[in-house]
Amino acid sequence: MPRTRHAVRDRLLAQGMAGWRYQELIDDLLLIVSELVSNAVTHAAVLSPQVTTELTIGGGSVRVSVEDGHPYRPKALESDLGQLGGRGLLLVKSVTLQAGGVCDVERTAAGGKVIWASLPLPPPAAEEEARAPEEPRHRPQAAEHPGLPPATATVRILTALQPLTAPQPPAAPQAEGGSPALA
Repeated sequence: MPRTRHAVRDRLLAQGMAGWRYQELIDDLLLIVSELVSNAVTHAAVLSPQVTTELTIGGGSVRVSVEDGHPYRPKALESDLGQLGGRGLLLVKSVTLQAGGVCDVERTAAGGKVIWASLPLPPPAAEEEARAPEEPRHRPQAAEHPGLPPATATVRILTALQPLTAPQPPAAPQAEGGSPALA
């Protein structure tokens, strides 16, 4: 998972998304990638030993998707304080909507699924400074971003998965007499 995050971050920076103006977008995308790949490791690795992460920049937005071969199509669970996990997709949905983007889960032709989120690029610096703080975000067009390439840039990252297994507790050191030692 760290390799995938680093590859996405490196590609965003290589596409000119450096500096404070893009920091929130990059943070949101890295959180989304972490959650989606983590979900694939947890829920799909048994049937899908590889996932493909795709990052597409163009048309005024950045789209990140994670595809696996497992047929189960997850749904975002509601918040349950008694449950320790299971909120990854809810978090992805929340971060995406807060950023003014969209996300979805779709079936692939091979019977698996692709989960994707598309976030708008931030407005150009001059427009951002002129905008009042209470104005909502909007989805700017690619032509509004002179520092970014106008064409779509796509990168695919393959990640080999290994199913998570329950970690075994470390053996307690034994004190003289055969009882566990206290640290």
